[in-house]
Amino acid sequence: MGISVTALYAALTGLLAIALGLRVVVLRRRHGVGVGSGGHNDLSLAIRAHGNLLEQAPIALLLLLLLELSGARSGFLHAIGGLFVVARLLHAWGLSGKPGYSFGRFYGTAITWGMVIVTSVALLVKLFIR
Repeated sequence: MGISVTALYAALTGLLAIALGLRVVVLRRRHGVGVGSGGHNDLSLAIRAHGNLLEQAPIALLLLLLLELSGARSGFLHAIGGLFVVARLLHAWGLSGKPGYSFGRFYGTAITWGMVIVTSVALLVKLFIR
């Protein structure tokens, strides 16, 4: 039993984290801001897009890993992992425009939370109903 499915989505998430982090660096240099956002809305949103990914990824990837280790079907794991990456891309895109409601931010959050709920319930089912 390997962890190749989780490894794939962890790698993609890692690359997304670097891309979002680089966006923060570029905006910090453009605005001459070392710490915080300096009141620049675009920088503040970039910081949140990066931070939110780093807040959501650990639990999502841990749950995916535990499901994979418990023997879940690879098709299911790919569907969940793929949805997570798409959700995080949507969320980052939604935060790149303006603060407040946006299609990407709403659906990125909803899909991420849905993925966490589905993987959590699937693990509980595997644990208690074999």
